[in-house]
Amino acid sequence: MKIKCLAIDDEPLALQQIAGYIQQIPFLKLEAQCTNAFEALKVLESKSIDLMFVDINMPDLNGLEFVKSLEQKPLLIFTTAYSEYALEGFKVDAIDYLLKPFYFSEFSKAVQKAHNQFELRQNAKEVLDSNNDYLFIKSEYKLVRINLADILYIEGMKEYVRIHLAGQKPVMSLLSMKSLEEKLPEKRFMRVHRSYIVNLDKIITVERFRIVFDNVHIPVSENYKEKFQAFLNEKFFE
Repeated sequence: MKIKCLAIDDEPLALQQIAGYIQQIPFLKLEAQCTNAFEALKVLESKSIDLMFVDINMPDLNGLEFVKSLEQKPLLIFTTAYSEYALEGFKVDAIDYLLKPFYFSEFSKAVQKAHNQFELRQNAKEVLDSNNDYLFIKSEYKLVRINLADILYIEGMKEYVRIHLAGQKPVMSLLSMKSLEEKLPEKRFMRVHRSYIVNLDKIITVERFRIVFDNVHIPVSENYKEKFQAFLNEKFFE
């Protein structure tokens, strides 16, 4: 399976170099090239992208702010002429940071890191299976069966999810919130925040659009309030 790439740089020559390097790597496929973050946003809305090469110092919206604005982030490699951005780049979970001018050998090493991470993600997706009662997920190199009835809520943590269970230790797995949301039965589970999916059957208390599980208060964000309110209205009794 090829890794679908998006290259973003406001310098035409730099963009041409990245495109040329991508074409030399057998497991990469260049899906699009953009000269600014706003063009890139349109591409992400219309195409499935696995890996982005992002210049940081761009006009209007720089690469760091662009990446921070994304709810679902592809794998990421920053390219820039400014070394002072390196720390900030890794804070947003960049796979690597290429300092211009860089050569094919450096590019190839960074891409190999991305390939390793991509394979981990793909393997995690492949072992995700479900029926109406349970999930099998990969956690710490083991397949773990999780009964849906035991799930309190699921917490998104960058590249991982933490599944909180009633009376058990949380289970960590290299999965995305989106992949879990698609597998879980929507009548029993609801996404209420970019970082939280809750088991509707386990909700006992709601305080000002915060769902309370013991000492944990899970916020319902603006994007999900309407759907969550509809659920409450259906169950509400005066």
